[in-house]
Amino acid sequence: QVQLVESGGGLVQAGGSLRLSCEASGRIFTHYIVGWFRQAPGKERESVAAIRWGNGMTNYADSVKGRFAISRDNVKNTVFLQMNSLKPEDTAVYYCAAGAPLNTPWNTSRAYDYWGRGTQVTVSS
Repeated sequence: QVQLVESGGGLVQAGGSLRLSCEASGRIFTHYIVGWFRQAPGKERESVAAIRWGNGMTNYADSVKGRFAISRDNVKNTVFLQMNSLKPEDTAVYYCAAGAPLNTPWNTSRAYDYWGRGTQVTVSS
């Protein structure tokens, strides 16, 4: 069993930066993937970024490439999402998720078995 707790959300002006953290309790196996998703009001949840726990390989949604960076600290069992050049359209609740995707694409919810409760990110114009 894995529990995920997100932190670091808040209110920021457009062009600013935030760093989200996702702390995991329980065993994160090397074949796991840890991802960030977001959901804005009235919209479907969408994938943002993901990182393979074992080799650190990363994936990003086109909308955040070049602005967001995902990283991990294996010792602290924590995944980070550094968000730069934030835009109002980045406003959403951001969720951390973990799972063993096998052959499931990283950007689909069914690749993940464990989810955090989310942290609100609001970007003002």
